[in-house]
Amino acid sequence: MTTHDYTCSIQASVSTAEAYDKIARVSEWWAKNFKGSARNLGDTFTVRFGETFVDFKISDAIPNRRIVWHVANCHLPWLKDKTEWNGTEAIWEISANNGMTTIKFTHHGLTPDVECFSACEKGWNGHIQNSLLKLLMEGKGFPE
Repeated sequence: MTTHDYTCSIQASVSTAEAYDKIARVSEWWAKNFKGSARNLGDTFTVRFGETFVDFKISDAIPNRRIVWHVANCHLPWLKDKTEWNGTEAIWEISANNGMTTIKFTHHGLTPDVECFSACEKGWNGHIQNSLLKLLMEGKGFPE
């Protein structure tokens, strides 16, 4: 059986270093209620949206190329399994080609067979393809 993790990609005319830096500036494109650091191996951070929270730990980090956010704990109150994201990973892969930087995002473990998939796919699409891209291109995202 093949799993199909949620994946999306964006491209921007920025350096890989700038892309890496702006991904780490979570409060500027995803969640205004952000605590911790999302930059280096071993860093931990939490995002909150009302009752909803997700605790992450950086489990892999290659500056300007790759960063992995491991979900250590979460509370997703609208789901039957409120901890559905626990143990999943948000994987950011950054590459450059012909003056453009591509950011490929995969939420490993977020597959069509889990309850959150449709809502979470819509959320990630908005945050990454709109807000993060706007932060990269215009210097200002629109976090929730």
